[in-house]
Amino acid sequence: MKAFLAVIGVAAALTLGAALLVPTHTTPRPASAQPAKAQKNDQIAQLQQRLGEVPGDWPGWAALGVAYVEKARTTADPAYYPKADGALAESVRLRPGNADGLAGQAALANARHDFTAARDRARQALTADPYHSIALAALADAYTQLGEPDKATDAVQRLLDIKPSLPAYARGAYDLEQHGRTADAVRLWQLALESVTAAEDKAYIEANLGDLTKDAAHYRAALAAQPGNPQATAGLARLENRLDLWAQVTARTPAPTLLIEYADALAKAGRADEAQTQLALAEAGLRLFAEAGGRDDLGEAELAIAKGDYEKAIAAARREWQRRKFADVADVLAWALHLAGRHAEALDWIHTATKLGNPKYAAHRSAIEGAKR
Repeated sequence: MKAFLAVIGVAAALTLGAALLVPTHTTPRPASAQPAKAQKNDQIAQLQQRLGEVPGDWPGWAALGVAYVEKARTTADPAYYPKADGALAESVRLRPGNADGLAGQAALANARHDFTAARDRARQALTADPYHSIALAALADAYTQLGEPDKATDAVQRLLDIKPSLPAYARGAYDLEQHGRTADAVRLWQLALESVTAAEDKAYIEANLGDLTKDAAHYRAALAAQPGNPQATAGLARLENRLDLWAQVTARTPAPTLLIEYADALAKAGRADEAQTQLALAEAGLRLFAEAGGRDDLGEAELAIAKGDYEKAIAAARREWQRRKFADVADVLAWALHLAGRHAEALDWIHTATKLGNPKYAAHRSAIEGAKR
């Protein structure tokens, strides 16, 4: 493992900051105590006004594009992606090869799940500016999703060395988690918590600690810092089987993955009709994502599993695997094969998912291995 993975817990040796990685797919969060939604709206409005006055401001166009990508993430509204695309393209048109515009395009490509394009754009940005933190963050995200963990770790280490801040800490913690080093990831999040003052950043860190430790106290701390925090609300709903919390988080953040989880919780509670409504909303969300230039065969696979169409799920997961060799994809493919009764194939894929040691797939592995016996 790389340097930062070897020195976790030795505070004097750490050159670490903190950041966002979701899985999925993101740009750094704002470092301000102002509510994120209001802050992002203000930033977008200010940039739009500035660009109306100075349309040749290529850094401004890049900043607006990145702000739109972040707005799409916080609202789960992919309609912002075409806006981001236009703003970033204008930045690159005005100043071809500029690192800000290319890095923003890399972040947008990650958000749309085009991880190959994200990798390529990030590399181009780093050729123009080897110290560009957004480009390094995007490169780390892309390599993670493409199933190139050593390269992802290298990119995270460079980000930590160049700009030890919230985006770097989170990617470092996520990298540790991917390698099964949960305790080290927790310690890194705790270091991150000591380094931030903004309420939103504290909430984000506490929510991630909740996800890692399955400790409701972290989720409650996140919600105390930022009422309505979607990650913490979903985590608490998951941990305590709270349908009221699922309803709250999906109303605010109607991401397909959350809607599918809510549908599962409703189905288990015997509320099948309501579950189907949530699945229909998830399907609509995936369709909107595709219309905005994204592609999410993994989401299609998860939706097909929720609907009981396991062969469709297998086909969708295989398509996704052709595009990115990430452990989440192998896990979903393994689970779909298992549910379809194809346990031997499922076993091969769950071993692929768990080869780095991430414990998040342990329950699926146990079930598949039990069925194979």
